[in-house]
Amino acid sequence: MSVIYYNGPIITLEASENPEAVLEEGGLIKCVGTFRECEQEAAEHVTLYDLDGRCLMPAFLDAHSHLSNLASGQMQVQLAHCSSREEAAKRIQTFMQKNEVEPNAWIQANGYDPNAFEDDKPITLAFLDDLVPNNPLMISHTSGHSGLLNTPGLNRLGITVDTPQVPGGVIGQSAGKLTGYLEENAYFEFVKKIPMADIRRFLQAYQKAQELYASYGITTIQEGLCVAQMLPLLKALVEHDGLKLDLVGYVAMEDMPAYQAAFPNALQAYDKQFKIGGYKIFLDGSPQQRTAWMLTPYVDDADYFGYPTMSDDAVYQSIRQAGEAQVQILAHCNGDAACEQYLTQAAKIPDIRDIRPVIIHAQFLDTSQLERVKELGMIPSYFAAHIYHWGDVHIKNFGWDRARRISPCKSTLEKNILFTMHQDTPVILPDMLESIWCAVNRITKQGVVLGKEEAIGVYDALKAVTINAAYQYHEEDRKGSLKEGKQADFVVLSQSPMACDPMEIRKIRVEMTVRLGKVIYRRSN
Repeated sequence: MSVIYYNGPIITLEASENPEAVLEEGGLIKCVGTFRECEQEAAEHVTLYDLDGRCLMPAFLDAHSHLSNLASGQMQVQLAHCSSREEAAKRIQTFMQKNEVEPNAWIQANGYDPNAFEDDKPITLAFLDDLVPNNPLMISHTSGHSGLLNTPGLNRLGITVDTPQVPGGVIGQSAGKLTGYLEENAYFEFVKKIPMADIRRFLQAYQKAQELYASYGITTIQEGLCVAQMLPLLKALVEHDGLKLDLVGYVAMEDMPAYQAAFPNALQAYDKQFKIGGYKIFLDGSPQQRTAWMLTPYVDDADYFGYPTMSDDAVYQSIRQAGEAQVQILAHCNGDAACEQYLTQAAKIPDIRDIRPVIIHAQFLDTSQLERVKELGMIPSYFAAHIYHWGDVHIKNFGWDRARRISPCKSTLEKNILFTMHQDTPVILPDMLESIWCAVNRITKQGVVLGKEEAIGVYDALKAVTINAAYQYHEEDRKGSLKEGKQADFVVLSQSPMACDPMEIRKIRVEMTVRLGKVIYRRSN
């Protein structure tokens, strides 16, 4: 069976554009050209798919996110877009009633962002204890880098005023008493100790999460930090043939032996649609939480620069290990000081460019650092949607001059450096069209144009989430563009991003997502 897609704009992301049609056969692209050429190449039984003016282009590839966090979020209280702590409290109470939560059972919430509150009333330990006195409760910040616990939660995790501070993290205290606040490495260490949901529930949640990605036109997704606690879940997902999309996992350094033992055929090659892409390390925190590690101080504190989460030697050893094993390494670097640490240590490793090391987020990667990024063959993966979602917060924290240079896409292009874009889902939804809109227009929530000189064109923004992302995954020969022999991974959009007003891009709808020639999502009217 063959399918010819025709009668609409077709964006190939290859040198030759504007073909009349694309022929898919057996899950692969067989012909890109005129309708007549596709018809001649088609098998005897051919189906015609009339685009009816809609746009066909390669499916999007998610350059960085966290599938398991998105899945677990399906079983948690959703606090995204709460405008006050009272609204957050109401959502938690509704969740408890709807799910008939038993006393002493853990409750988890995600998406908390005090920057979105319309008043100055923070969520405090006393507030949480009044709200949920009989259940351990963890509220995770939308960045995934901090959390708030109530007293039962602190007790269940064994956190007291005498608990040692975790290097590269914070266990909040005030006047000799716990505040319930955990930050960076302290948060990561203790959140892993919260019991996970039943595997059967998790498998159902994984399906919902994959459906969400597909609804945004994405066919390749990422598990941005694989740790030992997640291994039984991911093993069950793979063994039950639960993956409908291609999943690439990046593993904590210390847990790689366990993952290689569990998935002996998945290192840099897909096994039942799961591939171990390489290693993941964290070098700092998040700028909206004021934990990104900066070379210049935060605006309101001349002595505060954020802080690192790893020593220079630990970063060097991690990169060295990746280089010797010839597997990719992804480093979370938001601040320019974290980027500097990564660049400095990577420069000590011979032939490091061969593994295509990635700078995840690269929010405050400075233009003065770009030449070394190019020399080392690094790929910045920009969280460009920060411009809209937290650009106003960055202006407040870092000042106008520094904030306007976040996600320096134009400067990166001018250096001929390949870059990608991502949403760090579940931090925000995996909305590629919104990220494209952000990179092209650079407008904040309050309507401020933030660094127009770093804006890029639509075509280059599309490349960042298709063919460039395929290159990041070492899969440019199989994915990311419409070319004969590549996978038939398509997205059908309501209109072409190349043809509409740039301000209207995020209003474009994903009509259909196709993976290996099969429809995995179709928008319902």
